Amino acid sequence: MTTNDFSSARHTPHPDLESSPAATVSAGPGPGPSPADLLRRLRARGAGDPVTHVERVPARAGVPAPWPSWAPVELRAAFARRGAVAPWQHQAEAANLAYEGEHVVVATGTASGKSLAYQLPALATLLADPRATVLYLAPTKALAADQLRAVAALELEGVRPACYDGDTPRAEREWIRRHSRFVLTNPDMLHHGILPGHAQWSGFLRRLAYVVIDECHTYRGVFGSHVAHVLRRLRRQCARFGATPVFVLASATSGDPATAAGRLTGLPVTAVTEDASPRGGVTFALWEPPLLPPDSGSPTPVPPQATGDHDDLHQVRRSALRETADLLADTVAEGVRTLAFVRSRKGAEVVAANARRSLDDAVPGLGDRVAAYRGGYLREERRELERALLHGDLLGLASTNALELGVDLVGLDAVLICGYPGTRASLWQQAGRAGRSGQEALAVLVARDDPLDTYLVHHPEAIFGAPVEATVLDPANPYVLAPQLACAAVEAPLTPADLALFGDGAKEAIDELVAAGALRQRPTGWYWRHRERPEVDLRGEGGAPVAVVESATGRLLGTVDGGSSHFLLHPGAVYLHQGVSYVVDDLDLADGCALVHTEEPDWSTHARDVTDLSVVSVRSYVDAGPVGMFLGEVDVTSQVVSYQRRRIATGEVIDTRPLDLPTRELRTVAVWFTLSPQSLAAAGVQAADVPGALHAAEHAAIGLLPLMATCDRWDIGGLSTAVHQDTEAPTVFVYDGHPGGAGFAERAYGTASAWLRATRDAIAECGCETGCPSCVQSPKCGNGNNPLSKPDAIRVLDVVLANLPE
Repeated sequence: MTTNDFSSARHTPHPDLESSPAATVSAGPGPGPSPADLLRRLRARGAGDPVTHVERVPARAGVPAPWPSWAPVELRAAFARRGAVAPWQHQAEAANLAYEGEHVVVATGTASGKSLAYQLPALATLLADPRATVLYLAPTKALAADQLRAVAALELEGVRPACYDGDTPRAEREWIRRHSRFVLTNPDMLHHGILPGHAQWSGFLRRLAYVVIDECHTYRGVFGSHVAHVLRRLRRQCARFGATPVFVLASATSGDPATAAGRLTGLPVTAVTEDASPRGGVTFALWEPPLLPPDSGSPTPVPPQATGDHDDLHQVRRSALRETADLLADTVAEGVRTLAFVRSRKGAEVVAANARRSLDDAVPGLGDRVAAYRGGYLREERRELERALLHGDLLGLASTNALELGVDLVGLDAVLICGYPGTRASLWQQAGRAGRSGQEALAVLVARDDPLDTYLVHHPEAIFGAPVEATVLDPANPYVLAPQLACAAVEAPLTPADLALFGDGAKEAIDELVAAGALRQRPTGWYWRHRERPEVDLRGEGGAPVAVVESATGRLLGTVDGGSSHFLLHPGAVYLHQGVSYVVDDLDLADGCALVHTEEPDWSTHARDVTDLSVVSVRSYVDAGPVGMFLGEVDVTSQVVSYQRRRIATGEVIDTRPLDLPTRELRTVAVWFTLSPQSLAAAGVQAADVPGALHAAEHAAIGLLPLMATCDRWDIGGLSTAVHQDTEAPTVFVYDGHPGGAGFAERAYGTASAWLRATRDAIAECGCETGCPSCVQSPKCGNGNNPLSKPDAIRVLDVVLANLPE
């Protein structure tokens, strides 16, 4: 175990954990143990020490600034009533830039008061100009609702804030269009409702002074690329009405926020990144669950749908979910208000249920102080949970990342993070929820049994000494650009002047739309030819969702995104919903429906797929002698062909059953490397072991890529082969799992040496002998993790790293 106590100067590369400048509710239980004492007690509960590293993030005083001279007296008084007697320096800097007409992104830590930075210039303008309007965009409806509450609480005359989203009653929508001057919505509603109805919104758009884009770091990958063009469509409509609004963006601390915000908006953006808010000290521990006893036999595996963990049948470490549940129970027993972040909705329910059970076993009734919090709850339920936690009625909450994004819930004593959330930005966002009224706090990252989590808890410098990732998006993706241009053409004919607005590739995309018969060219521009609007899915979830219906009752149980339906809802699949097990009878992809019946089988199901990949073009490459590194376009064809049934109690494979599902085709962007057979032989990799070596290296590389790019391992895929038909050499491919790519492969290519060195280290440092989920086994392998050769994977990566330039 290692311990560091970095000075403030050494902490500048990563975000800080902030306290809000405004007054926060901190009523509740009295002071419990200090974070250091609490961590000591938690570590002493079991055999061995699960903590691999403790980082001390020092406290910091805030740096206030005077109110800008242009801020109206009534606005200053309204903020003072809410507890903000003066802005922090970064708030004042960002507000001044925006008020002077400069597009700005404020990228500072959690609870640093970013909302005041955009509220101040926006509300000052509304008070000074009775005709001006403001549009606020949030990635979730919950966050927009929270911001509505905050703006309404200022009680400013004439602002008339209102939420306009899918939940807004139709009777209210006309009033909002005509009378609200501060409209809060989300990109989906802007895309589906406001822009198509721009004629009805003309009065609002003509007077639009500011566009606020909150939590803009969440707009990444395909979703971010779509939102980038939705914003360009918004700018286009505003320009038609004579408006040029100022864009003010708020982001968690991220790498190069000015560039990311510029790509999102298509405008030059100034970044404010020096956080001047005060912060309490934080003790941050990295926690690795213990190995299961070697004589315990094969543990009873828990279905992956129920745990959120991997579905390998030879789990070597205790489940991160169970470990987090025990830690949550322990902190609540100590009287410590704790928030546990869990990656899945079901996982949050499982953690809360297990913690409640443990507490009730110890002290009957104590389990009532713990609850779950996730998407799908009614707004009133969420508000009650937040209130109960802040006031101390609840001591523990197990939540999905629904509480990560800006929702006004700060002032906790401890945060548990069950599994690395995918990016350092999210990690610091979640950890930043700990610390009330400037007091000391505890944050604990509980590692899951996978390559990335295992690497991070043994390489703390990858968290505490590394800058936060840059947000990756690619507005030039033709699979995003063409549909967005089609939407723009419906709203108003495209003109040559629009080409610069939509950026690289716009002319080529328009030509393709013309050739396909979607657009008609006229001397005045390009016109949409069809009666209906194009169907465009902003979030790129792989097609329309598939409804899961109980065949006996017709009851809708839930939905599964189209991209996952072949794996989760194939005939014979076991599907879990709210703790109840169902078996799929039929999957009708044409109608988007899966029929299921209730059943509690003693087996689980695991889909198997086959993938073929062909190289379309090479964008860039590095010739490194026996090693080649490439970036280019590829065509990926995949098909789920069978599934295994495995005995839950023992992991025994009962049988493999064939499936007849359609193939799926994907043109995307990939990064790949090739090696000469001679270099592998010289490194000691026998010809018979090459497939297993490359397969293991591929799995680990996919697992470690989120260390370099803002992606999840489920956003990317891979393929390895001893001889590929296009490269004529042993090859490992890693590709984006979205049409046209999402920017992840480009990031991998640009950081190839660092990415593959981290991959090599993760494999070499794992304590297993032949490979495990912590290094080379993958939870999504269509070949059942066979063949794999851990030692030869290290040799493969050694050859690549020895030849590839830094």
